[in-house]
Amino acid sequence: MRHGDKIKNLSRTASHRKALLSNLATQLIAHKKIVTTVAKAKALRIYVEPLITKAKENTTHQRRVVFSYLQDKEAVSELFGTVAEKIAGRPGGYTRIIKLGARVGDNAETALIELVDFNEIYGKGKGEAAAPAKKTRRAGGKKKSAATETKAEEATAATAETAKEEKPAKEAKPKKESKPKKEK
Repeated sequence: MRHGDKIKNLSRTASHRKALLSNLATQLIAHKKIVTTVAKAKALRIYVEPLITKAKENTTHQRRVVFSYLQDKEAVSELFGTVAEKIAGRPGGYTRIIKLGARVGDNAETALIELVDFNEIYGKGKGEAAAPAKKTRRAGGKKKSAATETKAEEATAATAETAKEEKPAKEAKPKKESKPKKEK
């Protein structure tokens, strides 16, 4: 029984799994999207997202930590360079998994895993610069919500008044004249 075991083993030994995920992460960083099986994509997301979070803080220590996972200088420099710039304003959720269907050879479920900020179709586009993440706290939200509620009420009242003014009054339709009944 595997109660409480959250590691996706992928039917591999620990060393094989570490090498597999390291290679997949390196290729994902280099190419920004890769096609693999659904199970490997889900395991890769768990593996690579903390590394991308570490890339936001560009220090020698963080570079060495990420290099211990990836073992590839080019991937580390790419991650701390272009990838870190794009994801600076995103508070997590850096990857997207899109299921593609069954593979022809062995009928395995395949998926496309990609970095979210590098997709021009779904994303905002390359032209926009990412703003740094907003630091928010739970405290102090009541004042803003009360102000927005009053603004919302004023807006609905104003739209209701304009709607009444714009609608013309329905013209009364003349009733059909009833034909006199024929007497026999």
